[in-house]
Amino acid sequence: MGSASATATATTTATWTETEIETATWTETATETKAPACPEGMVHVETSFCPDVERRCLDMEREEKNNLAICHAFAHDQQCRTAERRIDFCIDRYEYPNEKGAHPVWMLDWYEAQATCEAAGKRLCWSSEWTAACEGPEHTPFPYGWERNHDACNIDNFYIDPQKPGPRAQFFFYSKDKDVARKELARLDESVPSGSMETCRSGFGVYDMTGNVDEWVVSDEPPQEKSKWAGLKGGAWGHVRSQCRPMTFSHEPEFYYYFVGFRCCRDANGAEAWTPSRQAVPAPSVEPHDFAPEPIVAQDAPGPTKTKFSRTGKRE
Repeated sequence: MGSASATATATTTATWTETEIETATWTETATETKAPACPEGMVHVETSFCPDVERRCLDMEREEKNNLAICHAFAHDQQCRTAERRIDFCIDRYEYPNEKGAHPVWMLDWYEAQATCEAAGKRLCWSSEWTAACEGPEHTPFPYGWERNHDACNIDNFYIDPQKPGPRAQFFFYSKDKDVARKELARLDESVPSGSMETCRSGFGVYDMTGNVDEWVVSDEPPQEKSKWAGLKGGAWGHVRSQCRPMTFSHEPEFYYYFVGFRCCRDANGAEAWTPSRQAVPAPSVEPHDFAPEPIVAQDAPGPTKTKFSRTGKRE
């Protein structure tokens, strides 16, 4: 009798152990097969986002040529004027073509940028997504902190003036002769290779969000000026605002230029898609197509200027 009881107990214990092992194995397998939030090469950004932030500038410059207010330092205290929202998405770590060390793409309009992202299974970023990735988890006005620093990112360079054959002619970089355009683009090029400045990285690990090339986005705000549903974020390599929040509205979606590029975003797996303002202009659909299939090679490009523009107008 004692022997039978012992046998029954052993059998019951063995059965429970097998079930436990099966359950543990199933759980482990389910965890292993769960899709990551973002594909390789993209950064997962999940954070709170303030659509309307109030910041106090401690050091303001009035830039007269482009009629810009350039803040050089912000107070560390800030307030959100509206309710914060959760934002959850994927963003390219680098400017398109999203490769470290590559030359960022230029000379594409909004439609071409959107089509190129869609050809890769992505899309252009909402302006709020772009801002959230730039401000990082600490919600700073610059990707690297609270004070403007032209040694951290590729900004404050002295522009090289574009040339054209006559006062009413198009610039050479718009030439239909590819050799003429390519030569002029290289002469004007003050960019740096994507991801080459470790200091120009947001708290989420996204590179070159301010400076280098201006980036197309989809505006999720009410339309302003000429831009309709489009906007440009980050500024290029010159002396402009170079902050996370500002957006340029002065160009039509058809605009393309020698320091205008983009990067791509996409919805994170399992996340709720971002919804824009009800007053935002819906962006048109485009046919997916890669308008930048070849890497850009700028022969003998000058790169950033040796000295930088300062608020006094003197070289530093």
